[in-house]
Amino acid sequence: MNKVFSSAREALHDITDGATLMLGGFGLCGIPENSITALQEMGVKNLTCISNNAGVDDFGIGLMLQRRQVKKMIASYVGENAEFERQLLSGELEVELIPQGTLATRCMAAGYGMPAIFTPAGTGTEVAEGKETRTFNGKEYLMELAFEADFALVKAWKGHTAGNLVYRST
Repeated sequence: MNKVFSSAREALHDITDGATLMLGGFGLCGIPENSITALQEMGVKNLTCISNNAGVDDFGIGLMLQRRQVKKMIASYVGENAEFERQLLSGELEVELIPQGTLATRCMAAGYGMPAIFTPAGTGTEVAEGKETRTFNGKEYLMELAFEADFALVKAWKGHTAGNLVYRST
């Protein structure tokens, strides 16, 4: 099986309108910017994006927000994107803000095939409204579902024909 493609756009050919994407990186470091550019060019829309952040106005997921390709953003930090703010306040964009550790653990759980995690983050707050809680060893935990993404996009230094990736300086 050969998983090597000649371009980001060719590699993303299966992504269609309405897909749920996990996008790697932390802040603007290590984001899959070539994949984001390809998605922008492809014009796919109604995407749910799960990422540490929503990019900035002219970089990262911010580029897809400018073209109204994102219908829902799930992130832990969104503070430097004026277009994100405008879409949020106007009701054009669905947003789920979650703590960074919860975001990372929900991603990890999805990779492990676990359906949910339990975390103390958010218990006793608005975040817990409508969600199941359980007590373990006298401490309350909030149940959070693992992410169900259609695709995960990451930035790697190089890839192997079987799909294994090598990272550098991360």
